[in-house]
Amino acid sequence: QVQLVESGGGLVQAGGSLRLSCAASGSIISINAMGWYRQAPGKQRELVATITSGGSTNYADSVKGRFTISRINAKNTVYLQMNSLKPEDTAVYYCNAPSVWVLDGSRRDYWGQGTQVTVSS
Repeated sequence: QVQLVESGGGLVQAGGSLRLSCAASGSIISINAMGWYRQAPGKQRELVATITSGGSTNYADSVKGRFTISRINAKNTVYLQMNSLKPEDTAVYYCNAPSVWVLDGSRRDYWGQGTQVTVSS
C-alpha cells in the first residue's frame, strides 16, 4: 500500500506565495516521475508541473516563471513553490506519482487526496 499526503495549502492574497509538499510512503521501491495537478470548480483537472527522478521538469504555460517544482528522491517527497499567485490559481492541488515501483513487483499510479489553494484578489 502506498500513500501520497499533501500539505501546505491555504488562503493567500494575490501576489503572495505558498509551498506545497507531497510525501509518498508505503511499500515503495522507487518512484519515477512525480507531479502536481490542479482542479478548479467546474473545470477539468489540469497539469501544473512534473519532475523526473533525474530532475527534468515540465510546467504548464500558465505557471512558468512563477512556480517551481522540486523533489528529494531519498525522501520520496515532491514540492511546489508557488510565487506571484493569482486568483486564477485557486484550485484543489493534487500530487501524482504515475509510475511507482512497489514491493509486489508492479508499477502503479497513485494520487494524493488534494489540498485547497485559495488566492484572494
